[in-house]
Amino acid sequence: MNSNPLKKIVTLQKQGKAVGIYSVCSANGYVIKAALKRGMQDNSCVLIESTANQCDQNGGYTGMTPMDFKNFVNKMADEIGFDKSKLFLGGDHLGPLTFASLPEEKAMLEAEELIRHYVGAGFTKIHIDTSMKVADDDANTRLSDETIAKRGARLAKVAEETYKKLLETNPDAIEPVYIVGSEVPIPGGAVGGADDGVQVTKVDDFKNTVATFKKAFLDNGLDHAWENVIAVVVQPGVEEKDSGCTEYDREKAKELMASIADFPELVFEGHSTDYQTKIKLRELVEDGVGILKVGPALTFAMREAVFALENIEKELLADADVKLSEFSKTLDEQMLKDTKYWSKHYKGTDAEIKLKRKYSFSDRCRYYMPTEPVENAKNTLINNLTTYGIPLNLLSQFMPIQYTKVREGLLENNPEALIMDRIINTMDEYLYATHQKELI
Repeated sequence: MNSNPLKKIVTLQKQGKAVGIYSVCSANGYVIKAALKRGMQDNSCVLIESTANQCDQNGGYTGMTPMDFKNFVNKMADEIGFDKSKLFLGGDHLGPLTFASLPEEKAMLEAEELIRHYVGAGFTKIHIDTSMKVADDDANTRLSDETIAKRGARLAKVAEETYKKLLETNPDAIEPVYIVGSEVPIPGGAVGGADDGVQVTKVDDFKNTVATFKKAFLDNGLDHAWENVIAVVVQPGVEEKDSGCTEYDREKAKELMASIADFPELVFEGHSTDYQTKIKLRELVEDGVGILKVGPALTFAMREAVFALENIEKELLADADVKLSEFSKTLDEQMLKDTKYWSKHYKGTDAEIKLKRKYSFSDRCRYYMPTEPVENAKNTLINNLTTYGIPLNLLSQFMPIQYTKVREGLLENNPEALIMDRIINTMDEYLYATHQKELI
């Protein structure tokens, strides 16, 4: 078997070294290219993950299967010359998530096929998540740890079988590592957007998750697969809100964090780490969270950059005989045309909801970026600013950090380079925390 380099996270953590990795949970092209570009600059590895609702055997909401997503990422890696031996692809919340309206057997058969597609495409970090109820589960009874673990082991068995089959055509294929547990909001963000008080995972709950999953794996002859379980998802007490985030508090999480010492083969995986400061992110890694998931914060930075460029366009070309992009207007029109990706998440008055559609940290507008009208508006913006140029005084006004880099000769003054560099500002906070260049 070809051992997975991500296991080094556990090795280094158990040696007392504050080393981890941040996971780019996004299908946005600018975000992915920025991660690869920054990885080249930092001479570090890059982990990019797709969620079960983004990409599945039926295409997901992106229209991509796992293999399509892999090809999408690899094409960008090849375009910029990124060493793909340093690139890891992960599948997030893989299980019956998008098939939960079906009865158990049908939902699990679909989940098995989902796992086959991810592992068969060569994804090497697999988060098995069977925490959600399916149609014939009792709506009024908590899903037991035993049921969750039993379903998880069933999917792990399919993953192991799929990997062995993959080796027949690709003998160099890296074996997958597994993440279990789901002490987090549903993929895409918590519903409602309110701060209801994030609860740190209880130590007993964490330990019971490990024990039940281990028993289920071993009962099904999955001893080797259990050896490749490197992390358990817990809630260390972090979550983004519409206009802020619940910050990591070491004191509140100290008992949970201390408990990882009882498991020499495991680290924690933390979801929803978006908008934590670089200091808080480093504390999370120091305390045992070896994998930091980030998604909305990256597309938020991308959206922020595009809005800034639109402001430059308006100032520069207000009196010119040229069609303006009207990017922000077009984006909001698309969100109002189809409300399914944000209506359950944004609460308040009409004025408050209007503000959240554009500026909420949960960044629900990311779901509308791939729509044709928004894509066309973005292309018009890029073309206008490429044709007419971006004056330094306007760049200083609307993108001061990028202005400084342009003046110092560190960054090209073109729209797409500016967008990616704004995203890199956020990625740099994670690189400060993870020291992930030590993994390769």
